[in-house]
Amino acid sequence: MNNPPGRVLIILIQLTLGWPLYLAFNVSGRPYDRFACHYDPYGPIYNDRERLQIFVSDAGILAAIFLLYRVAVTKGLSWLICIYGVPLLIVNGFLVLITYLQHTHPALPHYDSSEWDWLRGALATMDRDYGVLNKVFHNITDTHVAHHLFSTMPHYNAMEATKAIKPLLGDYYKFDSTPVPKALWREAKECLYVEKDEGSQDKGVFWYKNKY
Repeated sequence: MNNPPGRVLIILIQLTLGWPLYLAFNVSGRPYDRFACHYDPYGPIYNDRERLQIFVSDAGILAAIFLLYRVAVTKGLSWLICIYGVPLLIVNGFLVLITYLQHTHPALPHYDSSEWDWLRGALATMDRDYGVLNKVFHNITDTHVAHHLFSTMPHYNAMEATKAIKPLLGDYYKFDSTPVPKALWREAKECLYVEKDEGSQDKGVFWYKNKY
């Protein structure tokens, strides 16, 4: 699939179906020893303390589905698709796009258990520039490194924190100003799998590759 038509197809599937497939079937999520679904309170994703919260969440989803059904009966399916379905696809698309580009770049390493630690993992992300959409998305797009380091920090402090950490991190701070469409195409082409560098002393560090 590493050809222009294949990349277009993969990108379209990612942006439209990526989020629901992740929630329902854990597609692209971390592996488990059995089937994992984010709607299953007894699935391997959750611990005992979290199960009640998933039951409550599932009940809310079922209530929302019933409400959408009643809206479709009253207003018509085409009305519901235009007013709810299309905006939902757009939100899902941006969610997948932003998350993918935050964590996918040729300059971002991956680690196995012999090399990984919390700080290395936190710094393995990329800030990007979405133009005016940075403000629309509360700057999660261009302050994601700070979010990884201080995940409980309110979003309205993220810009100030990013300015503060840049000189401290130096080359460990990653920012890519490549226009988003160009970056998406490049990452889909160049970042197909991770592999150790041949001859490197860092045996547990992996980098994106694109050739089999």
